[in-house]
Amino acid sequence: MSDTATTPPLKILGIFAHPDDPEFSMGGSATLWADQGAEVYYCIITNGRAGSNDPAQDLNELVRIREAEQRAAAAVCGVKEVFFLGYEDGTLEPTIELRRELTRLIRQLQPDRVISGDPRAYFYDGYVNHADHRAAAEAAVTAVFPSAPTRPIFPELLAEGYEPHQVKELYITHPEHANLYVDIASTIERKIESLRCHKSQVDPGDGKWIREWAIETGKSGGLEYAEAFRVIKLVQDTQGDSQ
Repeated sequence: MSDTATTPPLKILGIFAHPDDPEFSMGGSATLWADQGAEVYYCIITNGRAGSNDPAQDLNELVRIREAEQRAAAAVCGVKEVFFLGYEDGTLEPTIELRRELTRLIRQLQPDRVISGDPRAYFYDGYVNHADHRAAAEAAVTAVFPSAPTRPIFPELLAEGYEPHQVKELYITHPEHANLYVDIASTIERKIESLRCHKSQVDPGDGKWIREWAIETGKSGGLEYAEAFRVIKLVQDTQGDSQ
């Protein structure tokens, strides 16, 4: 009798502050991983309401627009589902409540890999990192560890049926010191197409500047186009190697 057992697909969860953050940070990699058979999920923490300075903009309508844009962009990348937490845009803090919600989601989905920003990143070349990005990253990293795998933390989640879960790998986007460069040559055009979905926020045009970013990142990894990560292995010798 042949062995028909199959390896479960790699589960990947990207946690970010705003609609369009995943596409900028990991759009090419997410598409590649989905093409390879992974189940990719996004969690968007804020509602995107602060995404316009136009005094005539209906901000409630903007929330609806940005959610629709994010769903469309995720579909381009092959993302299975997007979760929206609905926190206010622009005033995000890494509160206990947010940590609890992210811990609940991690225990629910049981991802092998979580992608997040760097909570220490205040400045990048030429601009100040958005405070929401730092807050989202701090809450996400803390939810990954120690909250998600530790039984006594948030016992109310146990009462809801969410058992502890140990994430195997944490990927930090836009790191100061990367240790992984993902080759996105096969998915760079879909990354650009996913960013075109965010019409209320960004116009990639012909994609030239997106390609230039990926080319610059790729130089350090010896690749034509790349996205860079700092990978922290929380469980050694996993079946799903970093890629």
